[in-house]
Amino acid sequence: MPLQNYQYDKIMREYSKTQSRNRRLLEEHKQEIYAKIPRIREIDEEVATLSTQKARALLSGQASGTEDLKAAISLLSQERTALLVCNSYPEDYLELPYTCPLCQDTGYVGDKKCICFKKAEIELLYTQSNLKEILKKENFEHFSFDYYSDTMRNEATGLTERETAKKAFDTARNFVRTFDTCFENLFLYGDTGVGKTFLSHCIAQELLDTAHCVMYFSAFDLFDLLAEKGTDIADSKFSREKNEGAEFILDSDLLIIDDLGTELTNSFVSSQLFLCINERIMRRKSTIISTNLKLENFSDTYSERTFSRIASNYRMVKLEAKDIRIQKIFLGGK
Repeated sequence: MPLQNYQYDKIMREYSKTQSRNRRLLEEHKQEIYAKIPRIREIDEEVATLSTQKARALLSGQASGTEDLKAAISLLSQERTALLVCNSYPEDYLELPYTCPLCQDTGYVGDKKCICFKKAEIELLYTQSNLKEILKKENFEHFSFDYYSDTMRNEATGLTERETAKKAFDTARNFVRTFDTCFENLFLYGDTGVGKTFLSHCIAQELLDTAHCVMYFSAFDLFDLLAEKGTDIADSKFSREKNEGAEFILDSDLLIIDDLGTELTNSFVSSQLFLCINERIMRRKSTIISTNLKLENFSDTYSERTFSRIASNYRMVKLEAKDIRIQKIFLGGK
């Protein structure tokens, strides 16, 4: 999705701060040089005077008389550079410095976003996703099948835990690969500590790196946010809420609701979950839900209507294993 206005403005404010900071740095350089090499101040004043004369001549149509002024300005500039070098300063010490020479700290090269703008965009999306730090460790590169048994089989599917995990891994990879061309939602389920959250983080990292807007919430935090703000997803003004987190519950490219079923379930939670799921389906915005609940208990916890909406619009992905967190403890955190 395109950046929201407040996101774009936030990035552009950073460019404005950078420009101001660099202008202050240039002014500090000038004051330093003027104090140490007074002749350079005189040169700058002479160049300013000659430049004004040249501009007046051009405006009055006396273009033929500007060549001498141009030559005089050039000689003064050469003297200025020579004085800097002789005093062990770089030639460009009195030029405006740029943090990004490509766009000169404007964010744009022509009418296209500069690479520095794209980096700032991704950094902002990472920060707002609530996942910035964890994704340094939890991504596809660090996903391990070693915690999944290659002997324990699921009687219903005939697959081992490791084969089931590889199938889930491939589904996640394909979800990322086709994200921009194929609307899909994932429902990750299984016991505690089998890798559901880790797998959703893998997907988030890949999409954030390609400048997609990803929002992550634990179920508890999501419904706590809605309750705290007094926000009702059914409200037509919801998408215009100033709260950044609430605004993107419906509009983010990907919403991850983790650990559904761990929150205190009540009528408010049940209704908001259905409305969130339904509205994002209508908008064709992808959602990943992870839960420790067994499928047969899901309807009882929320509602048959909610489970029916999920069952008909989400790809069901199961993971099985002994609690990986406990395995890591026994392996010394490895």
